[in-house]
Amino acid sequence: MIRNVQTKSKDISGINFLEGTMLLVNKPLTWTSFDVVNKVRYNLKKRLNIKKIKVGHAGTLDPLATGLLILCTGKFTKKLDSYQGMFKEYTGTITLGGTTPSHDLEMEVDQEYPTDHITKELIEQARLSFLGDIEQLPPMFSALKVNGEPLYKRARKGEKVEVKARPVHIYDFEVDSTNFPNIDFRVCCSKGTYIRSLAYDFGKALNSGAHLTKLVRTKIGEYNYEDAWDLDELIEVLQNTPTD
Repeated sequence: MIRNVQTKSKDISGINFLEGTMLLVNKPLTWTSFDVVNKVRYNLKKRLNIKKIKVGHAGTLDPLATGLLILCTGKFTKKLDSYQGMFKEYTGTITLGGTTPSHDLEMEVDQEYPTDHITKELIEQARLSFLGDIEQLPPMFSALKVNGEPLYKRARKGEKVEVKARPVHIYDFEVDSTNFPNIDFRVCCSKGTYIRSLAYDFGKALNSGAHLTKLVRTKIGEYNYEDAWDLDELIEVLQNTPTD
């Protein structure tokens, strides 16, 4: 773990943001990852009284997801690729019995499926089938680019695009069916894993349908959600902490 990482417990008064630092931020619900980058960049420019500063993020979160987002400033933006390659951990909820075109709550349920046949034994068999190396189709409503254009833009125009399955690795996948048909889960996975696709495929493995109804990213490599700044708190600190 690098030393120059700014968590919510750190004093930022002496930080040289142009030379570079890492910020751990909790992405708010409905915000895009780029919204968070823009907000932090704007406030850094005001704080430093400059016209330009590099700010980037490692690992995009969907608008309906919350949790850990790694931001880098200044020269540290060159390190973003290494952070993106780290394993990720998520917790959340998969709801059985219906699918949506986006595989999450961004769009309404368009098809319903039976769940009466689903037993704890069937859930366990399905869980085990996703451990290790798997092939996964990215959601049509995703930011993955095909021929330079994000899939979600083409999907919203009604275009059908052939997308190839991609290899990903699931290190750990825990499920809790106490609140059936809502399945709470924790998953640890490789770079490039779409949790919305995991939810959709989990429903298929149960001979039913499913969509993602909650998602929180709790870890990126050694970095933890519990150490991240709430965005409002970070902005307040940037605005009100004196500079050296």
